[in-house]
Amino acid sequence: MGISHYIKEIGRGARGAKPLTREQATDLFGQVLDGTVTDLEVGAFCLAMRIKGETPEEMAGFLDATHARLDLFPASDLPLIVLPSYNGARKLPVLTPLLALLLAREGLPVLLHGASTESTRVLTSNVLAALGTNPITVVRKIAVGEIAFAPTELLSTGLKRLLDVRRVVGLRNPAHSVVKLMQPTAGSCIVIASYTHPEYAQSMAATFELTGTSALLSRGLEGESVADPRRTAQVDGFIRGQRIAMQEQQAGTLSEVEGLPREIDIDTTADYTRRVLAGTLPLPMAIARQVEHIKQLAQQLADSP
Repeated sequence: MGISHYIKEIGRGARGAKPLTREQATDLFGQVLDGTVTDLEVGAFCLAMRIKGETPEEMAGFLDATHARLDLFPASDLPLIVLPSYNGARKLPVLTPLLALLLAREGLPVLLHGASTESTRVLTSNVLAALGTNPITVVRKIAVGEIAFAPTELLSTGLKRLLDVRRVVGLRNPAHSVVKLMQPTAGSCIVIASYTHPEYAQSMAATFELTGTSALLSRGLEGESVADPRRTAQVDGFIRGQRIAMQEQQAGTLSEVEGLPREIDIDTTADYTRRVLAGTLPLPMAIARQVEHIKQLAQQLADSP
């Protein structure tokens, strides 16, 4: 059928574009993921959505299309903790591996997923490999107390293809939002979601409510799902779309965090992670609180009917 009629609606600029219904967004994104549209149409879709921005209804539709096509992980014995990791380190060390290992140590099953969208950043997968955890190559059940890293292409080749459009046009597209919100398992899970700008918090929360997602939402570290160790951010939880206020934002940013290295390279970050886990360096309070929030949500989700 093609997507040109959708592009005509969303491609009229920031003021003239019309939002799609959830059903229309599902159809459009499904065709893009299936690779049945031309490269020109994909580029037009990406640029139009970048200018217009996604509504919660559209994002819910994009997620519907994605979930219908994902190679889903089997249900774990406890709610699966899902850590999207697509930004990596820019100015501060990538601490998502530390969060994952702390959660696994608490007996939770943890799935990280990600892809390299920029070649200049240190990624979670790099640090995990240095710590002895390599990407998995098959979709399988994640055990309690286990962490696994899944490359995006293992979940969906179409989604990875759309992420790679950024390398050509230099701009993010809806796939970069989808990967931070999607639920890649057939069982219950908690998505650990982060935002970089306050306006995204409202749209992400509305999407979780529309889709009935269980999630933890807060401002992360340079776009990663781990808490920024320098700040006390607002934290909201969601149990099947129902919002729970968990932490209020506090003003101020620490100029230094004890033990946090200034270097962001793989070996330094891996060494810092090991030392925090061993207790020879202090665990940043923001991350310690995040672990407790996630444990609380996991218990509530496991206990709810």
